[in-house]
Amino acid sequence: MIALGVAAAVVGGPMLMDPMEGAAAKAQRTAMVASQKKIHEKRTLKLMRVEQRKLGRARANKLLARALMTRQGWRQAAQFRCLEDLWARESGWNEHSHNASSGAHGIPQALPGSKMASAGPNWRSNPRTQIKWGLRYVKHRYGTPCSAWGHFQAAGWY
Repeated sequence: MIALGVAAAVVGGPMLMDPMEGAAAKAQRTAMVASQKKIHEKRTLKLMRVEQRKLGRARANKLLARALMTRQGWRQAAQFRCLEDLWARESGWNEHSHNASSGAHGIPQALPGSKMASAGPNWRSNPRTQIKWGLRYVKHRYGTPCSAWGHFQAAGWY
């Protein structure tokens, strides 16, 4: 088999690889992709902070939500518009929004707000943590932002 690999390399054909080399190469590619995702997330957070200063929190939070929505499989603009309307009504996209009478908190108005701790320890003030939790909640409970928005319009809550 090795002779075939050498011969193939000499004549320009594909060379057979050791299965262990393939696994190592795959692990290296996986690590590289994970590293690139972390870099992308850091850039997104940095961009979000810059946008918050320039454009205001609500707009920056919307940009962050739009970026995070693709992880839930929602790429359509219509789904974002539904989410935008839903959370505009709930919190005005303000991560510090708090309903004193119900205890609902944050951008998605989690009730109680401490539920968002499952998305991160900084749930009280971090829009990214709140949005991640809110997107998971919408997906689990309603399937899509438009279904959640439809429920909100009919019932006055989601």
